[in-house]
Amino acid sequence: MMAVFVAFLHFFAAFGLAATLFAELMLLRPEPTLREARLLQWCDRWYGLFAGIVLGAGLFRVLYYAKGTAFYMSNPFFHLKIALYVITGLISIYPTITFLRWSKDLKAGIAPVISSQQYKRLRSILLLELALLTAILASASLMARGIAS
Repeated sequence: MMAVFVAFLHFFAAFGLAATLFAELMLLRPEPTLREARLLQWCDRWYGLFAGIVLGAGLFRVLYYAKGTAFYMSNPFFHLKIALYVITGLISIYPTITFLRWSKDLKAGIAPVISSQQYKRLRSILLLELALLTAILASASLMARGIAS
């Protein structure tokens, strides 16, 4: 039963990652309102939480449940999936830091001011993260089917 629960957590968190990332993309505006900026911060916190759950549950699945460590370690799509996950995590640092920097102004009731260049960069990064997440999910499907390359 624990294997089922861990698998559920892993999938639920993956859907949560996709949902919060998509919400961030939809909320991002060239001139965000106070409410939009607070929601962006909220979504980004959940994004981080879901990313941690995906990683933790995935680690448990590899080590204790599912198909066994040997299956995953010998599958190139598993390695691709992990590499894409790490890249996505590193790319997500910029939006997270940006949203965190807004905290002082948001607490004071002031909406953040972002340049058009910063808006374009944030939007591009969020789109890239969604594309990478799609590639992670495709890699997971190929991996789960035992496709070796």
